[in-house]
Amino acid sequence: MDLLNVMIQEKPVVIFSKSSCCMSHSIKSLIRGFGANPTVYELDRIPNGQQIERALVQLGFRQSVPAVFIGQRLVGNERQVMSLHVQNQLVPLLIQAGAIWI
Repeated sequence: MDLLNVMIQEKPVVIFSKSSCCMSHSIKSLIRGFGANPTVYELDRIPNGQQIERALVQLGFRQSVPAVFIGQRLVGNERQVMSLHVQNQLVPLLIQAGAIWI
């Protein structure tokens, strides 16, 4: 978890992803569509990707990606992000984190 904390520190939106994951791509597109510029870590393309993936699984992820942090808080996977979006809570969360301005 310490590694994850370092990676999400001082970043409004962080997405842990894999380059081949279609759900990760959809979540990145959704968040970018609101004008946010998330920090994206492609776990299959970085040297310590497997270590990060294990840390995400320890947090309770069955499948490690996408894993979304907004305002240094774990939001969850694509289901939780889409649920926030449908409930009109995603944009306020992005604003609160300083990821977008209105």
